[in-house]
Amino acid sequence: MTNKIHCKSTQCTSSYPAGINWDASVVLPVVHSAPFKFSSTAELIRYQESENIGYTGEYGRIANPTIRAVETHLAELEGAQDALLLASGMAAITTTMLCLLRSGDHVVITDDCYKRTRDFCTDTLAGFNINCDVVPVDTDAIEKVIGSSTKMIFTESPTNPYLKVIDLEKLADLGKRSNILTIVDSTFATPVNSQPLSYGIDMVIHSCTKYLGGHNDLIAGAIAGRQDMIEQIRDFNSTLGAISTPETAYMLERGLKTLNLRVNRQNDTAMRVAQRLESHPRVQQVFYPGLESHPHKEISFRQMSGFGGVISFLLDDDFEGTAHFIDALKIPAIAPSLGGVESLVEQPVLMGYWDIPRAERERLGMYDNLVRLSTGLEDVEELLDDIESAFAFCASVNIQ
Repeated sequence: MTNKIHCKSTQCTSSYPAGINWDASVVLPVVHSAPFKFSSTAELIRYQESENIGYTGEYGRIANPTIRAVETHLAELEGAQDALLLASGMAAITTTMLCLLRSGDHVVITDDCYKRTRDFCTDTLAGFNINCDVVPVDTDAIEKVIGSSTKMIFTESPTNPYLKVIDLEKLADLGKRSNILTIVDSTFATPVNSQPLSYGIDMVIHSCTKYLGGHNDLIAGAIAGRQDMIEQIRDFNSTLGAISTPETAYMLERGLKTLNLRVNRQNDTAMRVAQRLESHPRVQQVFYPGLESHPHKEISFRQMSGFGGVISFLLDDDFEGTAHFIDALKIPAIAPSLGGVESLVEQPVLMGYWDIPRAERERLGMYDNLVRLSTGLEDVEELLDDIESAFAFCASVNIQ
């Protein structure tokens, strides 16, 4: 397996900005302050005339040293020039699009993306006279809908929930040839498993709520890329106000310290679980980019060093039987989200598509028997035993 990943450590050695007195703290200090003072009018003038927004700014909505330290760490992990921390993963997506798109523009988004991301592109942006095409996770399909007004291509890789993987090198080349911005939501991969910027992608987005935070206890989002683009979005967000907090930044930094350890463990666990599920007679199909059966296996094997902790699979059952299987599981909690130390499980059709008619749900690939499992840090043998016990229980009560 070959890849372009250079994320050797999650221990960032340059996260603490120069010029700030950190009192030799071993851990990242939390700076609680809304305003930041200047020593003189002359210093304020120098700040106002500087092109660099600085690490503190004059007000916490513009910058905070704790947040800035974590942004530096995030940029280092992705091999980016800069990064911006925001209030949530959706804030990272919506702020970026609202900042960079204008009336009359056209954006291309791949299918099998998170429902709220897709809805924002197809519905909300329409109110700003921004058109959107939703196409399969394939560069040829993307190229077919590109026109003179196309300004942005957005995709997840791997996608949610079918874990499709796009060819990053081809996507980056397409964007550069067409002078179109390419953005990849790499939440499922993390910088441990994939670094899209190294292939020429313009910007990477993360829901830090997931693997980067890693403990199911914070909500945040991040954008990483070229400094000029990040500064443009940073300036826009200082008006929009979708900012994170220093407390959240501190918790995120704590999670980043164990990112490699957690993700590598989850990679191993998910592979074991995916292989077991694929061989089980009550499972119709398993979707995991590390399996030989995955439709994008050649791409994922080439550009990923690990395949993440999420497995999606179709049971040989109906809605009720699938629900009974989920209810019979003891270790995974029934909850949305993913990437934390606790295993989580859901029926996507129930968690995010319940208000949509069945025919429409199935058109979107949301079937009643679809299960998404996010593996945590539990003992893998105990998790496998739990899955087998749930299947056995369903069989014993004659649920077909």
